Amino acid sequence: MNYQTLLVEQKGIALYVTLNRPECRNAMSLQMVEELQQVFSQLEQSKDIRALVLRGVQNNFCAGGDIKDMAGARAQAANSDPDQPNAFYSLNRVFGKMITQANRLPQVVICLLQGAVLGGGFGLACVSDVAIADQSAQFGLPETSLGVIPAQIAPFVVQRIGLTQARRLALLGERFNGEEAVRLGIAHYHCHGEEEVNKRLDSVLKQVSLCAPKANATTKSLLLQVGEQEMEQLLDQAATDFAQAVQSKEGAEGTMAFVQKRPAKWVLD
Repeated sequence: MNYQTLLVEQKGIALYVTLNRPECRNAMSLQMVEELQQVFSQLEQSKDIRALVLRGVQNNFCAGGDIKDMAGARAQAANSDPDQPNAFYSLNRVFGKMITQANRLPQVVICLLQGAVLGGGFGLACVSDVAIADQSAQFGLPETSLGVIPAQIAPFVVQRIGLTQARRLALLGERFNGEEAVRLGIAHYHCHGEEEVNKRLDSVLKQVSLCAPKANATTKSLLLQVGEQEMEQLLDQAATDFAQAVQSKEGAEGTMAFVQKRPAKWVLD
């Protein structure tokens, strides 16, 4: 597809999606949100893509929401039917649906966090499976300093780093670097410069290639249900998933590869 705000390319087992609005440090417009939803919908059906790599052009990940969209929503709200959903509500909620979709993708979601990682970009980082942060990255939740709130982002931030740290970051709007992001648990790896970021990405993708894709997807789904389902019900489902995995083609291949001391068929050369 021809995207206006994204650069999309498949390389091996990974789909690389690059946010491409350099004039505003890749701030997230409504069009970008909708294009990301299109990409995610395709990934939900893909059996060939095992990892999604999200990054931004010109060494900025994402500077948050696009203020121009806010201005457009303000004009719509002034002329809207009071009995219909407010334009601001609709604008905010579509982002929440996109980030929820990203959170539940069956692929391993990897974010390369450079430059601005603010607002909506911060939210995307918090739903990644693996986050690689450059030392130069500037993280923050600036919403309250603008008189608004991190509405759709806040629940994912709490899930990522816990309530007490989320309260501090959201209520103070402090900026911090990649090293602090790792300490807080937002990111997993701390790098110095783009070359080191790319080397770490290569290493992570190699590790992804060692894991069976269906087993990875099922494991991710199980992990995301913790806290959402009653424990005994969740363990029952986990046992069912385990039995199916053991009897699947992946399970048979993985066991045979181990016995024969060779790489499984899904492992990259």
